Amino acid sequence: MTTQCRTTETAVHGMPVVVLNTRPDIETDAVLRRLDAVLDLIRTYQPRRYRLLKRDVSGFVVQRYACRGAYLPAQRTCLVELTFLASADFSDAQIAASIVHEGTHARLHRLGLALTSAAAERACRRAEIALGRAVPNGEAVIARAEESLTLADEEVAPQVDWDLARRRVAAVDREALSAPDGVKPTIATNRGRLAEGDS
Repeated sequence: MTTQCRTTETAVHGMPVVVLNTRPDIETDAVLRRLDAVLDLIRTYQPRRYRLLKRDVSGFVVQRYACRGAYLPAQRTCLVELTFLASADFSDAQIAASIVHEGTHARLHRLGLALTSAAAERACRRAEIALGRAVPNGEAVIARAEESLTLADEEVAPQVDWDLARRRVAAVDREALSAPDGVKPTIATNRGRLAEGDS
């Protein structure tokens, strides 16, 4: 099954955003509105972090990916996973935490700090906790980040088999696209949970 990619280039909060939408069951406009709301949340409750994010990240790309988000240092871009951003099962605070997480990677990269993967992940999780404490309904953000901080280094920054991860994403998309129309929104929402990791 071949999926077509709808590419949208725009700006949100004055930052370039590219949406590579391979899912006909997800509306690009809805994803862009959600990104706007999430950035509003960061700007409102952590204005300093918002300013740093705008300085450290050159823009966003929204696409299917095997985790919630990633920082792409070559492009200085923050990737936000398409189904994660579209899913009603995740709060704006949880999505904001992922963006703050990747923005912390961007900050560390911009400052030239060569931390181990585990040390960088721990710094990112501490940034998530600070966000979770600042925003309304941040309990899930705090709980997830605090749990991650209890893990051993090899667990907090695990090695990922990206080929296997891509195959799993493709299988989920095939299932979603072949489902009856009435079931597709449920699959899109539930399968967004595939994107459970960060970076």
